[in-house]
Amino acid sequence: MKKKVKQYGQQLQQGEKDRRRVLKDFSKMLDDQIETIVLFLLEQQGRLASRIEKLGKQRAILAEQPDISAIAELREAYREVGLDLIKLLKFVDLNATGIRKILKKFDKRFSYRFTDYYVSSRSNHPYSQLQQVFKHVGVGAVVGALSRNLADLQERQGSYLSIYDQPASALKDPIIDMINSSVDKLTRSTNFLRFLGQHALIAQEESPSTAGEEEIEDQKYHFVSLMLNLVNTFLYMVNTYIIVPTADDYSVSLGAASTVCGVVIGSMAVAQVFSSVYFSAWSNKSYFKPLVFSSIVLFLGNVCYAMAYDTKSLTVLIVGRLLCGLGSARAVNRRYISDCVPARIRMQASAGFVSASALGMACGPALAGLLQWRFKIYMVTFSQSTLPGWLMAVAWLVYLVWLCISFKEPNRATEADDTQHNRASGQSVDIGQVENGLAQPLLGDSESKQNEDDDDDEEDDSEESAQDSRKPATSIGSAYRLLTPSVKVLPFKLNYTVIVSFAFLPVLGTKW
Repeated sequence: MKKKVKQYGQQLQQGEKDRRRVLKDFSKMLDDQIETIVLFLLEQQGRLASRIEKLGKQRAILAEQPDISAIAELREAYREVGLDLIKLLKFVDLNATGIRKILKKFDKRFSYRFTDYYVSSRSNHPYSQLQQVFKHVGVGAVVGALSRNLADLQERQGSYLSIYDQPASALKDPIIDMINSSVDKLTRSTNFLRFLGQHALIAQEESPSTAGEEEIEDQKYHFVSLMLNLVNTFLYMVNTYIIVPTADDYSVSLGAASTVCGVVIGSMAVAQVFSSVYFSAWSNKSYFKPLVFSSIVLFLGNVCYAMAYDTKSLTVLIVGRLLCGLGSARAVNRRYISDCVPARIRMQASAGFVSASALGMACGPALAGLLQWRFKIYMVTFSQSTLPGWLMAVAWLVYLVWLCISFKEPNRATEADDTQHNRASGQSVDIGQVENGLAQPLLGDSESKQNEDDDDDEEDDSEESAQDSRKPATSIGSAYRLLTPSVKVLPFKLNYTVIVSFAFLPVLGTKW
């Protein structure tokens, strides 16, 4: 099968066959292989059942004329049937693993999500042969027959109950334990295929990782780079809330009303909406450059915020806060955790991101409360209103130096392959529409076919929209269209409720 996949790849590259013909031929070949496996499985189950039936006749004779040596031989005969059943289970397990690897290899070589289509169409079909690999009804019946007959051969003095009356006291024969272990292993092997068959219309972000995939993830992961992203998140949240206690006094000192502090605080959040778009697109090519740009813009924004007092300009103050919002790299921080952190520690990294954000929100106002000095160096004034800006400017400058020294740009080759894979799958939607006919019942009237065609169109539209939602936003309009209505409304309401509350608390405190 692997040689055949390689041969298909060469034919596709040389133009001897088109993609649709390759998919059709490979589907037929895989169907034939699975049919061979299933028929062999049914044949072997029938042979095991025949052997158990013959042994049952011998057991009935021994029940009338007990013979200890004959009973021992009969037990060994039943155990031999159990050993043959274990071999059959290993055969099915080996072939289930082979199916999974072949499908995965085909997806990787042809950059097409063939696995989703194949497993969903075959497993959900009323005449599915793939379901014989998923379900082990015949195997369970054989195991039950072996357990019952071995239990009946065991000496049960004074007992008239079967294993069905007392399941807890069923025979714990070693061969039965071995069979159960083999069944559990086979179930784990087929779970991945069954999962795809039940959830093929849901975007699969992750698949069971192999040793090679884990090695690639480890190569992309760099602990210090992750820490730099978390520190960026922490400093940005400190930068957002450190001005809250003194924003009203700062506005009044520049000749504006104290309520203007709401504009000063909220302008950073408004600018962040626009920065999320270009930072998201930029992170498709690099993580280091967006973080450097963010640090420089935030440094300049805080310098402008601090210098507004000496320039006596409210415009400079607001421009400084707008620059701080335009330097928000939180989209890059999230993207780095999602793409470059191994799956086994991604949950901890996400928790670290949330914790860094919450800690920054708490430390911002606390630091502002400690900056209660006032002095002047040359023509530059340092006070409780300007010190937050100077402090954050120094912090971002130190962070920029650390970033340039320690950050390691991850290898983009693997991510580029994934992007190409998604694009190719998006271009192959029409092929999936043609092939979906195989998943329908073999018989049906014209009206039902029309309804099924309508359902297929709806499913294709949902799949197309799901694929579009996974594409990176390249403009403000595309970013807005990717948002669901709840996402469009709820976060903005919550964010601005918090910002307005922070803005008016100092005003209310001054009045009362």
